[in-house]
Amino acid sequence: MSEKTVLVLCTGNSCRSQMAEVLLNHDLSGRIRAISAGTKPQPNVADGAIAALKEAGLCYEGLYPKDVDAVSDQNIDLVVTVCDNAKETCPVFPRQVKTIHLPFHDPHGEPLESFIRVRDDIRARLIPAVKEALSL
Repeated sequence: MSEKTVLVLCTGNSCRSQMAEVLLNHDLSGRIRAISAGTKPQPNVADGAIAALKEAGLCYEGLYPKDVDAVSDQNIDLVVTVCDNAKETCPVFPRQVKTIHLPFHDPHGEPLESFIRVRDDIRARLIPAVKEALSL
């Protein structure tokens, strides 16, 4: 079975989608390759997202916000929108791509505990949803 590519799409690509990318690549390693992007990427990944990943012992090296245009030419098997704005502005891809919408709370400006709760919520809900969507 070949690896499937999952694009996690958010507005700023600085928090929820970055944590989702790391969690998917960790928990479904060898079955999927997750990438993330934003419709309006921020300059940096949120410090709270990095801290929440670090606290869980997950690799956060090399993360940076990317524009969805930079990844739209890749062979994507599934698009997951994790915020309502990204769902509404989800771009059209060169070929038809299965899309699911699974919104998560935006913890920007909140304490680390909020980022950790969102990280754990992503792990609890997104991993099973992706497995189901891709029949893994």
